[in-house]
Amino acid sequence: MARWRFDRKRRRFLQTAGAAAALGPLIITERTIAQTRTLYVNSWGGSYTAAQEAAYFRPFTAATGIEIRTVTPVSYARVKAQVQSGNYEFDMTSINSMQWLRGVREGLAEPIDWNIFKKGTLPDDAIVADGYGVAFAILGTNLCYRTDRFPNGGPASWADFWNVEKFSGSRSLCVSDSPRTCIFALLADGVPMNALYPLDFDRAFKKLDRIKPYIKVWWREGNQSQQLLRDGEVDMMSIWNARGTELKQQGVPVEVVWNGATRSASTWCVLKGAPGRKLAWEFIAFASQAKQQAEFNTRLYYGPTNPDAYALIPKDIAVQLPTYSGNVEVSVKEDDVWEADRITKIEERFTQWLAS
Repeated sequence: MARWRFDRKRRRFLQTAGAAAALGPLIITERTIAQTRTLYVNSWGGSYTAAQEAAYFRPFTAATGIEIRTVTPVSYARVKAQVQSGNYEFDMTSINSMQWLRGVREGLAEPIDWNIFKKGTLPDDAIVADGYGVAFAILGTNLCYRTDRFPNGGPASWADFWNVEKFSGSRSLCVSDSPRTCIFALLADGVPMNALYPLDFDRAFKKLDRIKPYIKVWWREGNQSQQLLRDGEVDMMSIWNARGTELKQQGVPVEVVWNGATRSASTWCVLKGAPGRKLAWEFIAFASQAKQQAEFNTRLYYGPTNPDAYALIPKDIAVQLPTYSGNVEVSVKEDDVWEADRITKIEERFTQWLAS
């Protein structure tokens, strides 16, 4: 039976359960948990969570009365630990589709409740991770640089990022997404986008050896990546496209490069056995509507998975999204299945390489 880390609201609810508590230990059932009408969602924090609050969480609460509390940041390790221990901090998360397919194979995932989330709500390709996840946004991971450091034009490709003679300056790459970092190394080494898979890791790590001395910071979270550019601590880096665009909107002198970017799906995922799993699928059905996705993607420039959302997104924003045709042509779609089958070994090798 699932156990839960109490918050004050749940304590107050249980304290009103009457004399039953005096008769012995109170058994926390899924029915008792559901009566609190609170859904706990794992989110990335910062502007990502703020956009989810405005587009999804507050409107859902207004429509249903179900409250949403967020727990940040997203962490696959936390998901795994909670399901294995039965001690839940949150019911659902918004991790990428490849990582969730990994979770499916490790027994961490709750299957889609088709009685709540109706078939046809989204196109078939938005149902990911062997039918255990619902993609709600397509995310780009891009090269981004400070334009004030390169007044004559900055790096326009990953080959340029690796060219420390022509484009000098401090650099940053993501430490928590080793497949993407290896893809960038292969592109820098001249591998065509349509020939990346299967990824040649020997070749990738050989190329990474050349850039490693020039990486000032290995970033882990979206807020951290933005801060590095905002403060001018690094001159160029990999970054999630909406995080880079947001900096530009804030007046930070940056440019987001689509050439060689990767595209992956941010996915609604429900933890196996989570006490609030029924509420979670109610929320996911609500959040998959065109109106809600359009609201999210006009605040944070990722690509919607509900095609009807585009009618509600201004054209000047649509052209900046990962799913815009011009951006699709010059970017790489991750291969969820290929990576999920190998992700443990990839991460182990990357960790060892960093420490060497």
